[in-house]
Amino acid sequence: MEVNTQRRAGGLKEKIPDIQKTLDMVQFIKSRKPGSDPIETTFELNDTLHAKAVVPPTDEVYLWLGANVMLSYPVSEAETLLESKLSTAQKSLENCEEDLDFLREQITTLEVATARVYNWEVTMNRKDKAGHGEDPADDEKRILPNG
Repeated sequence: MEVNTQRRAGGLKEKIPDIQKTLDMVQFIKSRKPGSDPIETTFELNDTLHAKAVVPPTDEVYLWLGANVMLSYPVSEAETLLESKLSTAQKSLENCEEDLDFLREQITTLEVATARVYNWEVTMNRKDKAGHGEDPADDEKRILPNG
């Protein structure tokens, strides 16, 4: 359960900067005036592949939605969509971190409880053997592994 939550949080930590970068670009495109000059830019196609492009002022952007799906959006709708995705991802990351804190606390509680039960059992075994006249040092030899 902890590992799954850590994986989910890791995935969100990777996605949030990408969403933010895309949102920043959409906001930049939105801020450009309709009569302004085209911009020459380099954009990322893949982790290791970039391409140059000339981008004229536009009212439309294309967003990858995942699963090899790309859709055209008006700039204002794209901005709204990306803002909602970003806030959802940030909230989900916060929830993951809260869940991880809770899980760590529960794991610690469980380990402490297990240690207490083990110590109680050792104490009871020593009392039983002391009542029967056995040497408590023999108990330690039996409890220790490879002893």
